[in-house]
Amino acid sequence: MSQIELYDTTLRDGTQQEGISFSVEDKLKITLKLDELGILFIEGGWPGSNPKDTEFFSRARGLKLTNATLCAFGATRKPRTKAEKDDGLHTLIDAGCKVVTLVGKSWDLQVSRVLETSLEENLAMIADSISFLKSQGMTVFFDAEHFFDGYKTNPEYALEVLKSASEAGVDCLILCDTNGGSLPHEITAGVTAARRIVPTPLGIHTHNDAELAVANTLAAVDSGCIQVQGTINGYGERCGNANLSSLIPTLQLKMGMMCLKPEQVKRLTEVSRYVSELANLSPNTHQPYVGANAFAHKAGLHVSGFTKWEESYQHIEPELVGNRSEVLISELSGKSNILYKARERGLGELVNTLDEQKTHHLLGQIKLMESQGFQYDSADASFELLLYRLQSDYSLPFELIDFMVVVEKRRRPPTVSTPNSYLHEEGLLSEATVKVKIGGRIIHTAAEGMGPVNALDRALGKALVEFYPQITQVKLVDYKVRILEESAGTESQVRVLIEFSDGVGTWRTVGSSTNIIEASWLALADSLEYWLIRQGRQE
Repeated sequence: MSQIELYDTTLRDGTQQEGISFSVEDKLKITLKLDELGILFIEGGWPGSNPKDTEFFSRARGLKLTNATLCAFGATRKPRTKAEKDDGLHTLIDAGCKVVTLVGKSWDLQVSRVLETSLEENLAMIADSISFLKSQGMTVFFDAEHFFDGYKTNPEYALEVLKSASEAGVDCLILCDTNGGSLPHEITAGVTAARRIVPTPLGIHTHNDAELAVANTLAAVDSGCIQVQGTINGYGERCGNANLSSLIPTLQLKMGMMCLKPEQVKRLTEVSRYVSELANLSPNTHQPYVGANAFAHKAGLHVSGFTKWEESYQHIEPELVGNRSEVLISELSGKSNILYKARERGLGELVNTLDEQKTHHLLGQIKLMESQGFQYDSADASFELLLYRLQSDYSLPFELIDFMVVVEKRRRPPTVSTPNSYLHEEGLLSEATVKVKIGGRIIHTAAEGMGPVNALDRALGKALVEFYPQITQVKLVDYKVRILEESAGTESQVRVLIEFSDGVGTWRTVGSSTNIIEASWLALADSLEYWLIRQGRQE
């Protein structure tokens, strides 16, 4: 099994994505997480380019890394200067890393139009910089920027760049598809030509502007590259970089290339979500291998086959990358979806009571509700309640009689000093009244809140606490609203997804209506009903 060197550049290239700005603490945490994953090289940033990266490399000296080597990134010497007098190269040395990655131009047009120097001087800049850093006892990688674009327009010069770096003693030549527009067959041609001209090990660095970063990287490895550069979740400038979360399992599980230990590959999903959390970005649920929906099954025909033979609709075992299979409930569901989902949620005894007629009724109800805006793929608790309510002996823990919500805009009365009172508004006051029936009694309560949903939540909790004191453990932790028919304007159907927690577990429920308050009430009431039923079943 061939060995692949994994080089992660999330902390530099990844931070160039719009919306991502890791703090120094974030970068230190991610470094440790990548080290645990088993990444061989971690590019920490460009020391000296900004205060954050300078501080990171200073603090990173104290990290105890088990698997990884921290790398500093920088550029070759400036034109018409000596390498030993170049401040940028000395900053790289002072960063305290054993490995340095230098970037240099390999496209002749970039040299003349962007770097604004001669082709000969560019070759000298590359060779001088590598020789100088090697004389300081450092391992040096060279990023041949724009290599594939350069190879298309002037292959002789692009390959001459590689020869200059190789003869200067570079440890690995990384061929870069910097603009991300190359096709796999072009990558193959470039790598094959490079292998013929230099004996130095080759690496690959691709961008995703044509949605081919992963495919191009695989083509490069197939053509002889041994180092793979990329970022977790494919984060990066413009359309992103090659996604290590997809590359690692594809290389190891499908191409037989050794990247990590099997137990480390099983941490991929965890690491992917950890990095997205620190990046303050929602995880991509549709991301291959590690996304929450990567192994989710929705169509009834698929689920029927999946329950009989998992490989019928899954290309790998999800557990190999730390993920799991999921069966979704929707208008596309069949009986297999219902049965699988119920058993998955520990409702085997309820499933056994579902005869053909009840199952058919439940499927019809789900399809009707989803046509009205409900969606059960992300609201398992609402789906579970549908199963409970089918039981002949099911008893509602509370029953809604009615509710009312008032939202009032208050203003201070005008004074001599503030005659324009509208400039000094107190803000909005929300008040909800709820009337519910519990055990034969009618309970009528009211509560104020920061908003109408908060007021409803408080009023309902106030009504229930006398009968269910433990309800105080339950807290609303997330609230999402989705407009379903934007063309209808303020008359649109809206879907509300609510997440609750009792400090032990979390659950989600859904409501839908043309009235956002009613949609919120439906999801809110379901959440509390679900929790009370589950508590009763556990006692």
